[in-house]
Amino acid sequence: MNPADALLVLHFAIVLFIVGGLVLVWLGAALGWRWVRNPWFRYAHLGAIAFVALEALVGMNCPLTEWEDALRGGARAESFVGRWVQQLLYYRAPEWVFTTLYVAWTAATLVTLRLVPPRARRRR
Repeated sequence: MNPADALLVLHFAIVLFIVGGLVLVWLGAALGWRWVRNPWFRYAHLGAIAFVALEALVGMNCPLTEWEDALRGGARAESFVGRWVQQLLYYRAPEWVFTTLYVAWTAATLVTLRLVPPRARRRR
């Protein structure tokens, strides 16, 4: 796997963490999964989506996207992995749509933090 594809896969993993993390917290809260209250997980998740929302609000491009573009020299992904992950990760829509989604996901994360608060593990 070339470096640009590896970076693209890392970028996709971060997106999965941001989207899937909140969904898993909701599911875990309903099913009584204790790990969804882990403070390290919850605050890392909040930090990740807050960073993405802030980038969008100030009009900054994602550093991972910029780095990937630089590694590719402006070319499209050629490998199987690169093409598929790129199709899953990048959508065409007006910027305001993405900004709205990122801010809404951040708000949902903050509301969830309040409704399903993280708890430090009890020491025995």
